[in-house]
Amino acid sequence: MLNFIDHSGPDDQPPLLIAHGLFGSARNWGVIAKRLTNTRRVVVVDHRNHGSSSWFDSHSYHDLAKDLEEVIAHVGAPCDVMGHSMGGKAAMVLALLRSELVASLCIADIAPVVYEHDQIQFIKAMKAVDFTTVKNRSDVRAQLCEKVDDVGLQNFFVQSVDFEHRRWRLNLDVLEDAMPKILGFPKVDGTYNGKTLFLSGGNSNYVLPEMRGYIKTLFPAAVFAKIPGVGHWIHAERPRAFEEVLRMFFTNHLENRGPAKRPKREILD
Repeated sequence: MLNFIDHSGPDDQPPLLIAHGLFGSARNWGVIAKRLTNTRRVVVVDHRNHGSSSWFDSHSYHDLAKDLEEVIAHVGAPCDVMGHSMGGKAAMVLALLRSELVASLCIADIAPVVYEHDQIQFIKAMKAVDFTTVKNRSDVRAQLCEKVDDVGLQNFFVQSVDFEHRRWRLNLDVLEDAMPKILGFPKVDGTYNGKTLFLSGGNSNYVLPEMRGYIKTLFPAAVFAKIPGVGHWIHAERPRAFEEVLRMFFTNHLENRGPAKRPKREILD
């Protein structure tokens, strides 16, 4: 089973399962998860080939969905599920195949479509790091900056360094081989009729208006919202706004209080 961090909280709501994106880990979500525990239990996974979870030769969305299914069976079904990017695609496949395990669903800045952008350059940059010369995080950043211009991405990647064993906590070879699958989306027969929020960044182009019609064929109850002024990494750029949206979406879903109140102009249709 996947490694996961279990943040205990009140048990009068379904647990919230958080699935991170490519190159991420459960630790990246620690602050948001801990803040949400004043209302519920929050479980954050390390996907296979990431973080402290086991490495496998296969990395398809059916694999990732099956992994999430095992965690939910252990935690107690059903769970509310939130997935970002790659984790969002895994969460969608899970909901389509095993809808009874998912009480409600939030998908952060990703759609069930094939993307043309590539992440191989970042894998190559991480592979180029010479750990024999590395003593601390600054040394890793110094090597990454030769190939990765974005300081935010440099800091993000450094969080996945295993300094004890002088290696990455990412199975970079398998992730590189699986990149076409990661960028794609498998054909899945079925629909998820539960309440679903597709939440995107106002400056992001991952979920475009022309995708909404197709999304609704798979997720008929889907609603769409944006947090303005942010890109793909919504939770990192506007963590408080992201947290507020999650609270309102999942709480209103649970309590059935009618239309959700708009959280201080943060959600824009």
